Amino acid sequence: MGFKCGIVGLPNVGKSTLFNALTETAAAQAANYPFCTIEPNVGDVAVPDARLEALARIAASKEIIPTRITFVDIAGLVRGASKGEGLGNQFLANIREVDAIVHVLRCFEDSDITHVEGRIDPIGDAETVETELMLSDLDSLERRIVPLEKKAKGGDKASAEQFALMQKAIALLRAGKPARLADLTPEEREPYRQLGLLTQKPVLYVCNVEESAAATGNSFAASVEAKARTEGSAAVVISARIEEEVAQLSPPERAEFLASLGLEEPGLNRLIRAGYDLLGLITFFTVGPKETRAWTVTRGSRAPQAAGVIHSDFEHGFIRAETIAYPDYIAHNGEAGARDAGKFRLEGKDYVVQDGDVMHFRFNA
Repeated sequence: MGFKCGIVGLPNVGKSTLFNALTETAAAQAANYPFCTIEPNVGDVAVPDARLEALARIAASKEIIPTRITFVDIAGLVRGASKGEGLGNQFLANIREVDAIVHVLRCFEDSDITHVEGRIDPIGDAETVETELMLSDLDSLERRIVPLEKKAKGGDKASAEQFALMQKAIALLRAGKPARLADLTPEEREPYRQLGLLTQKPVLYVCNVEESAAATGNSFAASVEAKARTEGSAAVVISARIEEEVAQLSPPERAEFLASLGLEEPGLNRLIRAGYDLLGLITFFTVGPKETRAWTVTRGSRAPQAAGVIHSDFEHGFIRAETIAYPDYIAHNGEAGARDAGKFRLEGKDYVVQDGDVMHFRFNA
C-alpha cells in the first residue's frame, strides 16, 4: 500500500532543496532558475516513530523496519500552467497521481534568489498555484459534464448521481473555492474522489523560512498558518537550508547542531508526520525476535484490511487478530506481561484498528 505526497510550489521556493533533505540524496537538482526539475523525482522516506525502538527493546528484535511514505518532487508551477504555460500540462498530470499535496511557500527574504513574480508573498503564491489547479479542474469538469448530462436526462441512474457530484464541484470552483470544500454525505465521498480533481486533494502548507526563524517562525509563516486554520488544512514551519545541512551530518552531530538552533528534532520529522496525518493514516505494529515492524493503514480500517497489508492471504483467510494496545505492551513489558494483566485481546473481523496496536493475525491458508 503506497501513499504519495506531491511537493508543489512556484519556482525557487525551496522544493528541491527540501526534497534533497527528505531523501538525503541529491536526486533533485537544486538551482536558482525555473524548471530545473524537469521530471518528477520520487523518494521513499521512513516515518519517524519512537515507539519502534521501545517495542524492539522489549522483544529483543534483531531488526527494526519503519513504515514509509513517498514524496514526489514536482517541478515549479507558474501562472498560466492550466493553459500549458511553462511545463504546465506535465506538472498538472504529475499532481493528479499523488494522494496529497505538500505546498511549499517561500517565507524568507533573499536578494540572491530570484522570485518568479518579483515579490515575497506566500499567500499570493498559494493563491496562484491553487487558482491554476482550480482552472484545470473546472476545464476538466466542463468538458466531461455535457455528455454526462445527456445520459442523466435519459434516465441513467449512475450518470445522474455523477452529474450531481460534478455540479457540486463546478459550483465551488466557479466561486473560486477548491473542490475539497464540498459538503458530501459519507456515501458520496468515494464517488467524488473518483472524479480525479486536483483541488479535492488534502493540502499541507510548508513555510520555508530563513535559518534564524526555524524555531519560532516569522510573520510570513504566521499568515500561512492563519490561512491553513481557516481552510481546515495544516502548516509546518521549516528551514529547507537547515534541513539540507542536517541531512549531511552524523546522528551525534545532528543533535548538537539542532540544539544550537533551539530545535529538538529535524523539521523534516514534523513534515513527514504531518504528511502521514494529512492522508488519514495510522500505524500498527508486528513485534517479535526477528523484527519489529510498522505498517500503515487508513484510519477506520478493520482488522482483515490490516492483515491484507501484510499479505493478501491474511485478509482472505482472516480468523482473528491477537491485539495489545501499545501503552499496555510497554507498561507490562511485552506480550506475556500483557496476557497476565488481561490486556491481550482477541478481535474479530469487525474490529477497527487503533493507532499503535500490536497485532498478530491468525488465518486459514
